[in-house]
Amino acid sequence: MAKVLWCWRCQMEIPMLEEHEWEELDPLLSHAISDLRQYAIEHGISLGEARARGGLGYRALDAYFKFTGFRETNTNALYHHRVSLYGPPCAACGKPLRTPGAKHCAACGALREASNNATT
Repeated sequence: MAKVLWCWRCQMEIPMLEEHEWEELDPLLSHAISDLRQYAIEHGISLGEARARGGLGYRALDAYFKFTGFRETNTNALYHHRVSLYGPPCAACGKPLRTPGAKHCAACGALREASNNATT
């Protein structure tokens, strides 16, 4: 089940994929360009039109929706909607540390607690 965390790039809380979900989504992202071409052919439109209509990585976006219930429209955003990229929650503000090895919180500046300092 996806976990809702603060996304530093999107500047909002968003469902993040667990590793078993990411393993299913990653190959779909790898085929995003071929999906775009196929979408253009199926709809009889140019690649530019297909991109504008959301044809880029539509299978990956559909899989993300299946896992999370959130309809993402930006295929590139999926690359950073992954739990393992983030650290534990900050003891002071609750936002996730930007990386598993972060020594302080980028949001509030608090130092990482000694009990949370172990990296995974």
